[in-house]
Amino acid sequence: MSENYERFMQKFAELADIDHAQALLSWDQETYMPAKGTAMRARSQGTLAGISHERLTHPDFVALVEYLKGLDLTGDQAVNVREIDRAQSRALKIPKDLIVELRQTESLSHEAWVAARKKADFATFAPWLKKILGLQKQVAHLVGFEGSVYNAFLDEYEPHARAEEIAPLFAQLRQRLVPLVEGIAATGKRPATGILDGEFPLEAQEAFGRQIMAAMGFDLEAGRLDIAVHPFCQGLSPDDVRLTTRYSVDKLAEALFGTMHETGHGLYEQGLPQAEGGTPLCQSISLGIHESQSRLWENMIGRSRPFWQHYLPQLQAYFPEQLAGVELDSFYAAINQVETSFIRVEADEVTYNLHILLRFELEMDMVEERVQVEDLPAVWNERMEEYLGVCPADDAQGVLQDVHWSFGLLGYFPTYTLGNLYAAQFFARAQEDMPGLMEQVAEGELAPLKRWLNENIHARGRRSTAGELVQEVTGEALSAEYFIDYLEGKFKPLYSL
Repeated sequence: MSENYERFMQKFAELADIDHAQALLSWDQETYMPAKGTAMRARSQGTLAGISHERLTHPDFVALVEYLKGLDLTGDQAVNVREIDRAQSRALKIPKDLIVELRQTESLSHEAWVAARKKADFATFAPWLKKILGLQKQVAHLVGFEGSVYNAFLDEYEPHARAEEIAPLFAQLRQRLVPLVEGIAATGKRPATGILDGEFPLEAQEAFGRQIMAAMGFDLEAGRLDIAVHPFCQGLSPDDVRLTTRYSVDKLAEALFGTMHETGHGLYEQGLPQAEGGTPLCQSISLGIHESQSRLWENMIGRSRPFWQHYLPQLQAYFPEQLAGVELDSFYAAINQVETSFIRVEADEVTYNLHILLRFELEMDMVEERVQVEDLPAVWNERMEEYLGVCPADDAQGVLQDVHWSFGLLGYFPTYTLGNLYAAQFFARAQEDMPGLMEQVAEGELAPLKRWLNENIHARGRRSTAGELVQEVTGEALSAEYFIDYLEGKFKPLYSL
């Protein structure tokens, strides 16, 4: 390894340490920080963001990266230089004072969102969203983009993706989803009634959730599980992965599948190339690929009949009174009930992507100034009624339900639907590679699937782009057909369509 490359890696290690501290502060703000700690936390985050920006864009580091780019680097060295060059090129176009202002604003905006959500009053959050939007658009025009200005935001979370390319996939999805939703609604079936309507003690919910986490292979000596208003996964390193979930006595399925969802994210973080820890290579490829891991575990495994063939008796042992006499087919139908709802995170597999399409379209309309911030609640409610046939009773159920905009995460929402598409295509390939996969799941053996995901996806780190990974793993480009076929193959029999 050359002296210059070693110096490059040393400088990046310092950046990684700053990012580690920022991530830990962010996790703490979401979990344990007292409400009055907001102002100091915002200042600290702003200071660290400024220091990170200064180091990333320091002339010596810029010159070093430029020198290494001129060498004939191969393998992981080339990947590390490529990724830092990408981040550095973007950062060089953004003034430090704008970075600091944006980070401070995001921290304060989040607290404003929490307060507004409690009061179900979008008007008190609107000024913060307008400021976030204005700052983010400044960033977009500084870094540059091709096509829609929205591509500048999308590229932050799904590198190399373009709105012009994903919109047709989403349109194809909508064309097939709408009649499926309509057909299911026409049956009038509500299989969860009487099965998931009881009260389920929180301690037992947590205990069973932790049992499933262990069965999935999450290492609790290299991670932890806590409670947050909006569940998330924070990967500080493969040896320190923080998961959060939430519990409610009358929402067993929400807590269980929410925990499985975040554990899927956590397995990805723990499965990244350990030997390359602290380098650009030891990072996830994109949010869409990340989401594919959580969705695969939550839905394609967790809501499958084989999974509950093994785990239903164990769940009944935790809740003997509530689930007494519940048969496998009835429980399977209950956890896969399709019902239009106001809340994205509570939506079923079939309707979920309609929630995402709504947000994707609203974000496009906001950044391209077709919809003003003040008009968002009304437009949100109109489109909810158009797409899902329901209208939120207040802003907490509507436009304020998601935390993303308070953190400036414009361009983030499409990655959820992309994650579903990736997951279905990966899952189809895994079943081809392991013909007895679902029989193993029916025996409670989840380790073989985890190993397949580790080897084919997690351990690759950031060696490939999302598009390249899909091509390498499945042998073809991303398609909406796998996900559509999965949904129709599962829900048409469930609802006798």
